[in-house]
Amino acid sequence: MIKSIIPLSSIIALRFLGLFLVLPVLSAYAINLKGATTEIVGIVVGGYALTQMLFQVPFGVMSDKLGRKGTIVTGLLLFAIGSYFCAIADDILTLMLGRFLQGAGAIGAVVTAMISDIVKEEQRPKAMAVMGGFIAMSFAISMLAGPTIGAIAGVSTLFYITMILALGSIVILFKGVPNPPHITHTYNAKANLSQIFSNTNLIKMNITNFLQKGLMTFAFMIIPMVLIKNFQWEFSELWKVYLPSMIVGVLSMAPAAILAEKKGKYKEVLMIGIAFFAISYLIIGTSSSAVLFVIGVVIFFAGFNMHEPIMQSLASKFAKVHQRGLVLGIFNSSGYLGTFIGGLLGGIFFEDVSLSTLVITIAIICLVWIILIATMPNPAKKKMAYLNLDEYKREKGKNLNNNTYIDEWYINETENIIVVKYDSNHIDEESVKKLLK
Repeated sequence: MIKSIIPLSSIIALRFLGLFLVLPVLSAYAINLKGATTEIVGIVVGGYALTQMLFQVPFGVMSDKLGRKGTIVTGLLLFAIGSYFCAIADDILTLMLGRFLQGAGAIGAVVTAMISDIVKEEQRPKAMAVMGGFIAMSFAISMLAGPTIGAIAGVSTLFYITMILALGSIVILFKGVPNPPHITHTYNAKANLSQIFSNTNLIKMNITNFLQKGLMTFAFMIIPMVLIKNFQWEFSELWKVYLPSMIVGVLSMAPAAILAEKKGKYKEVLMIGIAFFAISYLIIGTSSSAVLFVIGVVIFFAGFNMHEPIMQSLASKFAKVHQRGLVLGIFNSSGYLGTFIGGLLGGIFFEDVSLSTLVITIAIICLVWIILIATMPNPAKKKMAYLNLDEYKREKGKNLNNNTYIDEWYINETENIIVVKYDSNHIDEESVKKLLK
């Protein structure tokens, strides 16, 4: 499993590294370009997310129909082109164009869907945790490398590095990533959007991704500007806030992943992370010293990194096999919409609304968010049975269709197995086997 997942995790991590490298310094850099205002800078910070949102679902559907690898290559090439435009930009509008092009390479859902294709569902939380760990590590590296390289070599250099990382990822894709198995599923109809949008669990996960990513971008919008404007920090000093955030964020990942995967405490991990968001923003908004401000930032990124290893896995648990690309496309679109809105609101409200008022509003939103997550069922109760077709009859699959405790079933032709997802609260694997005898 690990051998299959590491190359894909590396691709998504390198892509995120390209995005994260510039985030710690982008707002402070962009505000000094020709034509910049705080509102436009907010769009630039979150701009890639707008096109990510628009292209996630088309890319997900394209990958379901035309194949994962070709779709990933298309996205990486668009991302590399956008990075080049950002690198050569000498005015705010060119930088905005580059950010939009970066976002058009919307492969996040495709990579996640490909991991889901390759890995059995019992192993998927571990696989997603590996991917989340890679993303979190890229996030952590960028917290230190972005401000350091930006201060020494200039922010444009960061964008050139991003372009090289995207092109290198294409090599990894063809050299290290296996082809997904051929699957025959039991659904004759096309993916049903109304069914997906009416699924309350998917709605809750989409809202969670929207709010988590929105709060992250809002944080990146205000952190460098507040430290430079209110506390008179220099651009080259920003690593002092991001380094401890990186360390604490990495340390928070393992306990969160263990609680979620080993103990089945997915909801509890999400709720603790949300509580950290509320506490961190209250500290950030009311701090009278740089030290308190930094403590608030560190708490925020601890909560953020608690979420990252389990978010994609949770969303994929509520997706049927023939809709996985579409479901994860919508899930990622929700996150990127949050990213864009977070940057946009940060730009709009930064000068017009007091920070204390903003953070109190955020804390109230977090409280409602915790209540929403508390109403979600425990996904650990869903189990998978993998049954060899040499022992069980595929034509008996029709017996599974009318059983309300069977969520879905499909045939993995590559491995010659029938895969059944069932509710372990009401039916066990032996009962599933009897239906296929």
